Amino acid sequence: MSLWEIILLAIVQGLTEFLPVSSSGHLLVANRLLEAMGRPPVQDLLEVSIVLHLGTLAAVLVFYRREIVRLFSSDRRLIPLLILGTIPAALLGVLLKKVMAEEQSAQILENVLLAGFMFPVTALLLVWAERRTPGELHYNQLGWGKVLVIGLFQAVALLPGISRSGSTIAAGLSVGLRREASATFAFLLAIPAIAGAGLLESIDMLKSGSTGTPAGLLAVGFFVSMVVGLGSLALLIRWVRRGRLTMFAYYLVPLGIAVVLWRCW
Repeated sequence: MSLWEIILLAIVQGLTEFLPVSSSGHLLVANRLLEAMGRPPVQDLLEVSIVLHLGTLAAVLVFYRREIVRLFSSDRRLIPLLILGTIPAALLGVLLKKVMAEEQSAQILENVLLAGFMFPVTALLLVWAERRTPGELHYNQLGWGKVLVIGLFQAVALLPGISRSGSTIAAGLSVGLRREASATFAFLLAIPAIAGAGLLESIDMLKSGSTGTPAGLLAVGFFVSMVVGLGSLALLIRWVRRGRLTMFAYYLVPLGIAVVLWRCW
């Protein structure tokens, strides 16, 4: 993998991990576009995917450092709730990546056509969320049932093209959270989700062996994805406060149509 390729993938990861447009779907499309341009396919993307996820995880830890500190003091009751909210995605992730046959799993998780169909689904989620009247709850007032609803929405986001941030923010609004509280809880819930995905990918890498990406390139990918992730996270919070998530639907619908047409013809 060349330097410009890993920078491109890091930018895509940093932007789409937090903006409600689906990082997994965009990374799939980006990789297939690179192949269509005559570049050799990137085998497995294991090390690259792990490092880029670590970069975006670092962005969440930096951006929400105060809220994370409070998790271990005044907001300690949230820790078991975050664990509960992570369970649906963890169970589905293990089913898809460890229980199902590799070929069957790839047909779902690496399916560019599926991503094309799911981009408009994310758009509908965002429109639905924005049309709801925001609630009055702060995220530290959530109960077990409402957290489980948000966790189920996060599990659905394992499908390429379904945005994790978009679906969990929409779920938070649907259970009565304020706009910013919904985004904050969504990204606190992202910490174990991103870390868990990285762990599963690390296990895969240990089993299959290194794909040989140089450490210097991986370091560049980590730094770029973290910096871009911090910027996109700050922008998203601003747009959530202003109730402007619907604008992403105007991007996702034509993107989905374009991807479906590309893969079908």
